[in-house]
Amino acid sequence: MRTRSQRAVLALFLAPALLLFGSLVLGPILLGLYTSFFEWNGFGGLPTTFIGFDNFVRLLTDEVFLGDLERGLILIVLSLAIQLPFSLALALLVNQKIRMRSVYRVVFFAPYVLSEVITGVLFTMILSPESGLVNRLLAVVNVEGQAWLGNTSTVLLALFFVISWKYFGFHMILYLAARQSIPPELDDAARTDGAGAWQVFRYITLPLLGPTIRISIFLSIIGAIQLFDMVWILTGGGPIHASETLAVTMFQNGFRRFEVGYASAISVAMFLISLVFALLYQRFVLRRDLEGAMTVMGAAR
Repeated sequence: MRTRSQRAVLALFLAPALLLFGSLVLGPILLGLYTSFFEWNGFGGLPTTFIGFDNFVRLLTDEVFLGDLERGLILIVLSLAIQLPFSLALALLVNQKIRMRSVYRVVFFAPYVLSEVITGVLFTMILSPESGLVNRLLAVVNVEGQAWLGNTSTVLLALFFVISWKYFGFHMILYLAARQSIPPELDDAARTDGAGAWQVFRYITLPLLGPTIRISIFLSIIGAIQLFDMVWILTGGGPIHASETLAVTMFQNGFRRFEVGYASAISVAMFLISLVFALLYQRFVLRRDLEGAMTVMGAAR
């Protein structure tokens, strides 16, 4: 058992972290939950017009909010179906003994190093309908250009392309690190037994990459739920809400329309969606990985 002096030392070291966590994380969460029950424009001190659950009822009938959920789901599906498999394929490719593979790794990872703001500004110019690089290349082959970020039918796909370009390198590095941790003896033994490249991947590589793939999926989904900065720089949520996300809608209502109470309700909804998903994902998907990690830690002791 710890003595009183040991507890005092622990409290002394934990106090700064707890203070920062309480003031920068827990405090804003509780304040957002509190203001979500009020009609408030953000001025004049704390809110006083209590309206109960009216802001949350409004969410259920708000076409923009419901559209945000739909657009977020589309981005999640596209990420899981295209971005992550593409990242996995590149990771397996640059893990092969090919010339200049270190250069390829740096080049593929480089977009992730750029900030979201720089990426957004860069692709605003690349996708410009008048002088953008994409439309200029299309003009060379006599294909009519598009207002990629100004057309409701193309803006979401253009946004997904930019997001994928920015983050595929991050997922590639995760998969590459996991692939390099697999003992090469397993591949050699399988090939000795007559297994082909596809069989080695299907029955050895892919199962052993499972924990990393599941973490990658988790990060991708949480990122899509909370997506803001890239959308705000590229489109501001337009045109006509066609690229708007939950975070952008929250910002628009809170800092443009000064409906802080309603914006707080949106933030609470985002928090609950992320929390419920994280708990369910951990319970049903990551449970085996967590149990395996605890078993290894227990054996190490």
